[in-house]
Amino acid sequence: MRTIGAVTVGRSDYSICLPVLREIQQNPDLHLHLIVAGTHLAPEFGMTVRLIEEDGFEIGERIEMSLSSDTPEAISKSMGLGMIGFAQAFARCRPDILMIVGDRFEAHAAVAAALAFKIAVAHIHGGEITLGAIDDALRHSITKLSHLHFVATEAYGLRVLQLGEEPWRITVCGAPSLDNLLTVSLLTTEQIESLYGVRMEQAPLLVTFHPVTLEYEQTEWQVGELLAALEATGLPTVFTSPNADTCGKTVARMISDYVRVRSTASLVQNLGTQGYLSMMALAAAMVGNSSSGIVEAASLRVPVVNVGTRQSGRIRPANVIDTGYGREEIGEAIRQALRPEFRARLANLVNPYGCGHAARKIADRLRDVSLDSKLIMKRFYDVPLAKVN
Repeated sequence: MRTIGAVTVGRSDYSICLPVLREIQQNPDLHLHLIVAGTHLAPEFGMTVRLIEEDGFEIGERIEMSLSSDTPEAISKSMGLGMIGFAQAFARCRPDILMIVGDRFEAHAAVAAALAFKIAVAHIHGGEITLGAIDDALRHSITKLSHLHFVATEAYGLRVLQLGEEPWRITVCGAPSLDNLLTVSLLTTEQIESLYGVRMEQAPLLVTFHPVTLEYEQTEWQVGELLAALEATGLPTVFTSPNADTCGKTVARMISDYVRVRSTASLVQNLGTQGYLSMMALAAAMVGNSSSGIVEAASLRVPVVNVGTRQSGRIRPANVIDTGYGREEIGEAIRQALRPEFRARLANLVNPYGCGHAARKIADRLRDVSLDSKLIMKRFYDVPLAKVN
């Protein structure tokens, strides 16, 4: 039996890898060794490790690495603590393949620690671009530290190829988070009200805004403009919590202050996969800069107002309206998203990130790939490029 060490570092990557974890768990030829780190273990982020346990997963390792501060120094120190913690975990149990999702600094610490152990790394969601965040550099670095690549679209696969990865290492599988839409029963408005204490008499705006880590000095202004635009709409608003990034506490504080004095606004720290997809399906529109607005929302035909540069570079479905940070720009984009004719145009929208069934492709590849020197000893694959000046 082959051991797959799967790393999850927060709620954002957990919902993405959940279908893959279930496929690995159900495969008789694979053994799941789940490694939980980052904000999953932080009380201020809701101790979401409990939700993982409630989903029926046994946790093999817990890596404490998150500092309470959100300064650039604290983020860098957390990466160092993560490398130490993952190194100790790999010394105790060395998986045959380490599975990583995305572009978080916590995930980068895991693959950096795995390098010295000669552990094969399988990376999900490589080849994408997010120009406004340090995640962009981390994602491409993880690609070069990885040995198998599971990409969401053909264009992203070509970009991984351009980074010098051999074609046989790349699998175009779609976004695994979309598999959740095939298996998760969506909640009704009454169930959401009961579970989360959110009033649903009118379809709300679902808002998720994460720090733009390459523009963190502007965080307070950016959030202030967003909140002003939301207030001007007069619509009910449901916020979810920001990521643990530089200035994440600033975003969280400003949202909490906003919600505290407005009866039509709510903050839910963690909706979970079922709750988040259900809220998305019932929302009048999504607003913010979450990747879920780019990837998952199209499958539910939900209008999305994407604010700022954090997701710049990702393939856009037709439900996404891009806007700058100014309150007037955001307000106009929200008005456009709420027009009946805009939503009507989304009736036959095809999601470029796939339609589910990614998890089975990933699990089958993890089962079948040969664990030999060819996998570990990477060769740089040259492709014709324009001349460098």
